[in-house]
Amino acid sequence: MSYAVAGDWGTSNLRLYRIEKGVVVERATGPGIGNLGAPPEQVLRATLAPWRETGEPSAIRLCGMVGSRNGWVEIPYADCPADAAAWRRGAVHLALDAIPVTIGAGLACTRASGAADVMRGEETQIFGAMAIAPALAHGRHLVALPGTHSKWAQVEDGRVTGFQTFLTGELFALLRDHSTLTRASAEDGADTDEATGFATGLARIDAGGHLLGALFEARAAQLRSGVGGAWARGFLSGLVIGAEIAEIAPAATGEIALIGDPALVERYSQALAARSLTATAYTGDACSLAGLALLETP
Repeated sequence: MSYAVAGDWGTSNLRLYRIEKGVVVERATGPGIGNLGAPPEQVLRATLAPWRETGEPSAIRLCGMVGSRNGWVEIPYADCPADAAAWRRGAVHLALDAIPVTIGAGLACTRASGAADVMRGEETQIFGAMAIAPALAHGRHLVALPGTHSKWAQVEDGRVTGFQTFLTGELFALLRDHSTLTRASAEDGADTDEATGFATGLARIDAGGHLLGALFEARAAQLRSGVGGAWARGFLSGLVIGAEIAEIAPAATGEIALIGDPALVERYSQALAARSLTATAYTGDACSLAGLALLETP
């Protein structure tokens, strides 16, 4: 059966999709660009090996950090404002064992403060969301992409005019895995404890609390209030997401488009609702695939 491969290769994960007659029939995962034990070409070969036993793919389309300085090949950013056509023109074509490979470019912008900002992979989801929901390509919209490095992009008549990055996901992972804040209790707790912790952290920020002043509460509550590690993780998540939303809220108008993992999008929806902001959710995988389909292959 003839097939093509589409993939989002980010810092943390490689996600590949086998596509037959326009339908995803199988998925495969591998290490992200930030955790490779071998050159990217070897990792890609290894991940694709089971599929290649049935035949070679007709083409491979990739986006994300695979096109970064630390990836397979560094691809220059397309400058904002950029529409899908400008983004497509920035793609690079190469080959893996004679299989045509197309890697999408990232986007770069200069914020109002004069600071530079960049993205790789999220632009594919933004243009994919416009393909899925054409109304997003008309008028002005705010698009949020929660993740390791959350992005908030301004879209106007099909063009990404600018964006801002928040280190929310990476900060949460550092606090969870490399600090003392979640290690003060022998009891881990249940999922309901984590949900309660999240709501508490979110409320702390919504009530005017400040992130740095509230972080240590995650540890103190385990020592003095009998909560477990699950509550502390949820509390930290609520704090960092709440702080992100609090910072972006003054610029948030109208319906926000939320693109990403459903569980994470649900947390952001909860944080937005606490500030009377509404959002429409789009699945990250679906948007990635729709965006990758826009890339032309040689």
